[in-house]
Amino acid sequence: MNELTKQQFVESWGSMGMLWGINRSMARIHALLIATEEPVTLDDICQELQISRGNASMSLKELRSWRVIQRVHVPGDRRDFYVTEQDVWSMFFRIVDERKRREFDPAISTVKQALDSLDSTDTKVGGRLEQMGELLDIMDKVMSHALGDERRSHTLLQLVTKMLGLEGPK
Repeated sequence: MNELTKQQFVESWGSMGMLWGINRSMARIHALLIATEEPVTLDDICQELQISRGNASMSLKELRSWRVIQRVHVPGDRRDFYVTEQDVWSMFFRIVDERKRREFDPAISTVKQALDSLDSTDTKVGGRLEQMGELLDIMDKVMSHALGDERRSHTLLQLVTKMLGLEGPK
């Protein structure tokens, strides 16, 4: 990939990440690792993206907690190097799983707490919250099932794509 295309990809990915609620620096670092063949050091990341070591270090730690990058060692070099997850499907499912855990699961808990705190005079509110709880419960079951096995989910997505008459992933 030429440098201009790589730079555009990194900036675009950073902007998209912000729309998805992900820190811009974290998304840009992830994009840089996706678009780079060789393992990259912390210093390389800071220089390439013009960000501080602290920002880069915190973002790398967070990306590692999402399990979408790994720290690796290069023989003969004492520095830490970083690479992205090589399998894009695995990366996608890890991101979805982490977002579910961080965002969706607390929403379910909040709705359940709200339902538990209702009194008998909150009939309309209670009805809406019950419906919301049922919807979230169904979505939770589907997501948990789909995220439980990446290969099954990949096959399911391909099947749904074919059923809808859309061109599926290769």
